[in-house]
Amino acid sequence: MDAKEEFAPQRALTAVGFLLAQLGAYAANRFAERTGTLGLTPAQAGLLRLLIAQPGRSQRELADELGMPPSRFVQFADTMESRGLIERKRNPDDRRQHALYLTEEGRETLLRLGAVARESEQHLCRSLTPEEHATLSELLARIAADQGLTPGVHPGYKTE
Repeated sequence: MDAKEEFAPQRALTAVGFLLAQLGAYAANRFAERTGTLGLTPAQAGLLRLLIAQPGRSQRELADELGMPPSRFVQFADTMESRGLIERKRNPDDRRQHALYLTEEGRETLLRLGAVARESEQHLCRSLTPEEHATLSELLARIAADQGLTPGVHPGYKTE
């Protein structure tokens, strides 16, 4: 295959990496727009999801999981705490650390976020049958695991 054939525009239309990047950018932008209607960024939405699954985690653990420098995470958490979405409590096992929890407002916001996320997923996959949607999800999860990606954590959180 020569260079012209290798980089032909029609070849890009079926290249998995290109399609994943194209759809990923589209889906991330649309999700950001929709979470914005709740006054959230995608990273803030991610933190709410992490805290409902495992309440009481330390700021350091959460910063590491989201891929944020701890110094930036403190400001990130300050913003969410000032909005009444999370609260910090002293960690009973290590008083030098703060444990984070959702507030009642955080839980209510997370419920609204769930509806936004479901609608976003339905819109993105509307051309698939339920079986195709399930298969695509399973295949993408397998690729993500093979690449060592942290389940449920978007790599864009590092820069937010």
